Amino acid sequence: MRFLIDLALAVVIAIAVGICSAWYAVDRGRLFGAVTAGGWTAWPREGGADADPYTLAMFARTGEVPLGAGEGLSFTADHDADGAPLSGKCTYDVVGETPAARLWTLTATDNFGRLMDNVAHRPGFHSREIVRASDGSFLITVSPTVESGNWLPIGTVDRFRLVLRLYDTPLTTGSQIASLVMPAIRKAACP
Repeated sequence: MRFLIDLALAVVIAIAVGICSAWYAVDRGRLFGAVTAGGWTAWPREGGADADPYTLAMFARTGEVPLGAGEGLSFTADHDADGAPLSGKCTYDVVGETPAARLWTLTATDNFGRLMDNVAHRPGFHSREIVRASDGSFLITVSPTVESGNWLPIGTVDRFRLVLRLYDTPLTTGSQIASLVMPAIRKAACP
């Protein structure tokens, strides 16, 4: 009798752990294959045939469509250069250059990956409209208040993410990502 009680307890624990781990994997997604460059993180295999099943389940749940393996690569950042979470109440400077790509976009999303409402009704920048310095670098100010120059407006949310998508880039293999120099995200002001 004691054996059956122990077996039933083990089965209940196994089911609970299995359900909780499956929920966490599908809710958080992208558990495997992350590559980090600076403060930016990419998942080079998420749009390919070899994507892990947890990432596929997360995409099925959210309805998000990842870039295909030959289309490009998407990087996300939710912390500044000092490691502090990005806050919609602060102003940040995104400074530097992007890796080689035919086109890139930079957008700000809320913590759930949705575009934010902002005063300018502008969701992001792309590489063909950015004003650059003579050396090819750029400065994009990410702020909830109006700024001069390259201004990416954000909503006054507690936390947000920056998403940098590189289209038609040689980095889609993922082998060179860890050694990339990515734009830095520096906190400029915070009330």
